[in-house]
Order: sequence, then structure tokens, then C-alpha cells
Amino acid sequence: MRVQRKVDGRACLLDSSGNEIAAVSKFVTGLLARGSSPNTVASYVYDLRRLYDFLESRSLTPDALTVAGGLEFLVYLRGLKARRGATPLADGTINRILAASSSFYTYLLLAEWTGVSGNPFQVASAGPRHSHWARGRGWMRLPRPRRLPRPLSEEQVTQLLTTCTCRRDMALLLLMLQGGLRIGEVLNLHLEDVQYGRRRIIVRYRCDHPKGVRTKSRAERVVDLLEPETLSALSAYITHERPRTGSSQHIFVAGGGSTVGQPLGYAAVAKWFSRKRRSAGLTGSSSTIHSLRHTHATRMWEAGMSELSLQRRLGHASFESTRMYTEITDEAMLADYRKALGL
Repeated sequence: MRVQRKVDGRACLLDSSGNEIAAVSKFVTGLLARGSSPNTVASYVYDLRRLYDFLESRSLTPDALTVAGGLEFLVYLRGLKARRGATPLADGTINRILAASSSFYTYLLLAEWTGVSGNPFQVASAGPRHSHWARGRGWMRLPRPRRLPRPLSEEQVTQLLTTCTCRRDMALLLLMLQGGLRIGEVLNLHLEDVQYGRRRIIVRYRCDHPKGVRTKSRAERVVDLLEPETLSALSAYITHERPRTGSSQHIFVAGGGSTVGQPLGYAAVAKWFSRKRRSAGLTGSSSTIHSLRHTHATRMWEAGMSELSLQRRLGHASFESTRMYTEITDEAMLADYRKALGL
């Protein structure tokens, strides 16, 4: 089994003979019709490759997979190694594959796919002894430890900002550090989205980025930027450094080369941030581009922002996504402990 990208960028799954698997292609069409991003759809296809590898190893067709077979698939996943290195698949990765498989079977049921009469990853009923299989969204899931966000320290933030050699770099970093924006939201900002007089930007849902960058939330939101550095950096970049070549309304565009004036994509920003990390001497898995958003959210919570306000500022649809920032930090717990002891 292998995943292939078509000319139009759509991902498809091919069997061992090189033939396109029709059920997966129909599922992909449905996801795209619902507005899923090409990257999200590709992730589904890569996850379903694991399912079809399993089915092929057991000489099964999708309609022959039972709930017992779904449990066997879980055991199968626990024995697989990650693509990079010799480490087993992470529990989160396994849960994602199981979720993708469950969504796939739900689609097959709705589409009345020949022979499919049930979803092997959903348990219709369970007694008290087996209720853990039927929790959550209805698919088999592994328990995962609850991890707290890992924000950058003040020293790390300073090191990162000192690597900025141009106005664009500074504006990009500050929008995430002081605005809490996701990288997809930053790359989808248009010139019209900045309101200097009101010291705010408007984050709008967009799906027309030429490089497939999408905003995660479909809800429009206002992000106030009362700290002066961000808007100053943004204004300086747009006025003095942003190329006037091309007609793109996206704020962040390539500054030179054959793509000058074209909107930046994920790949270019990933390489850019990797260089910034090295220049700043940052190592470890906590110093990712998304950690800038974590840093902003943690700062706001520790400074006294309410849970509801933080949820709205970050653009979380569910409070569950915001809750991880409201956990008390070790430093805050120690400070309260010292205060209780009168130290």
C-alpha cells in the first residue's frame, strides 16, 4: 500500500498492484466537499494506509472487519514502529489512526457501501466492565497522559527575538507571541485585516491560499494587540520591506527569488523557524513554532485573564482546548505553598 498525490494535489491510496482504492477515494471526495483542508485529507489517507495494510495482512476486505477485528487492529498498531527511528507508534498516533478508521467506516455506512453493515470501531453497548471501550466519541482509544503546554521561558523568547534580522521575521514572531495566533492564521492575514487605529487585527476563515494554508477555525474573531511592538513591527514590514511586486493581498509574502511577492506557505515557514531555532540555540521538542502560541496563552492566564476571555482570544471552539492552560504551574504552586507557610 502506498499514498500518492494526484496532479491536483489530492491524496489517494494505491494497493500493492498500483490500483486506486475506490472506497478511500470516495471518502476523500466527501472530506473535501465538507471543506477539509488538503493536508487534513492527506493525513486521513496516510492513517487509512495502516488500516489497509492490516486488512491485507489478514486477507480481509473492509466489509469483513468485525469489532473483534478492530481490537486485533489495535494490537497490530501497538506492534508497529514509527516511520522515523525504531520507537513504537505513540499512543496519540494510534488513537488518531483509530479515529480516522472509525470516520472512514461511518462514511461507508452513510454511503451504503456494498457489504458494510457496521462500524467495527464503535461499540453499540457495553456493560460496566467494558464501558471504557465506549467512552468519548465511540471508538476504541488508548488512555493518554494529560500533558501541560510547554511555553518558552523569557530567556528563550529573548534569544529568539534577537535572531530577527529583518522586519518580516519580527512581525511573524510577535503575532504569535503577543497575539497568540496559529501559524495558519498568520499566513492567511490580508492587508485589510489590520486595524491600526483600533490596535487590532481580524482573523477570518479563508481557504483560498495558493499553497493550501488554512485557518483552523471557521469563526471570525478579533484579536486586540495593545502591546505596541507587534503593530509597530507589522507596519514597518508592510511599509518598508514587503515587496510591491504582484497583486497578492496576503501580508506575508516571499521577499526575493523566483517566488517574490507570492504568499508564504507552511514549508517555507517551517524551514525559516528551524533556522531561527538553531541561531537562538534552542533545542528540544518544546521549542516548536506552535510553542509561541502556547507561550502567549500561558502568559495571559498567569497574568489573570479569565478562562472565557482566553478561550475567545485563542479562538477555541471548545473550552477543553483552553483548559490545559488553566492548570496551575509548579512555580505558582510553590509560591502559594511558601505563602501558606509565611516564608
